Amino acid sequence: MAGRILLGFDESENAMRAVEFIAKFFTPDHAVTFFHVLLDTEAICDMNSPELSPLFLAHQADFCTLEDKKKDMVTRHMEKGKEILVSAGFSEANISFKVQTRKKGVARDIASEAKSGYDAVVLGRRGLSNIAEFFLGSISQKVLHASKDISVVLVT
Repeated sequence: MAGRILLGFDESENAMRAVEFIAKFFTPDHAVTFFHVLLDTEAICDMNSPELSPLFLAHQADFCTLEDKKKDMVTRHMEKGKEILVSAGFSEANISFKVQTRKKGVARDIASEAKSGYDAVVLGRRGLSNIAEFFLGSISQKVLHASKDISVVLVT
C-alpha cells in the first residue's frame, strides 16, 4: 500500500470534488478514509429541564430527526464517493468510513485524526469570499493551520 489518505468529508459538492481529485491524482494502492465529524446533538435530544422553552421542547424531536436524516445523507454521499474511487481502480478493502461526534471542533478533530498515521489530508475548500473567510475562517483553513508534519491538500 502506498500510503494513507484522510479525506475530510461532508455532504458538499466540494467534498465530492476532493474525492474526484484523489481518484485522479493518487494511485489506487492508497488507502482512503472518509472522515466526518458530527455535531453532538445527542445531548440536545436527551435534554429535559424545566428551564427549556416550550418552543424548544415542541421542536426537540423534529431537530433530532433532522440530525438522523443528515447522518443518512452523509453516509449516502460517502457511498457515492466510494463508487467513484472503486471505478478509478481503488480497492474496496482500502476504502473506509469513520464518523465521530465532535470533540474539540470539526477542524481540530480532523487535524487530530490526521496525526493517527495518515500521510496526507485532502479537503474540499468551501467557497467563502475572501472577506467572509477572513472574519469567519473555514474548516479547511483551520485544518491547514492546525496540521503539523503532514501534507494538506485543499481542493477548490
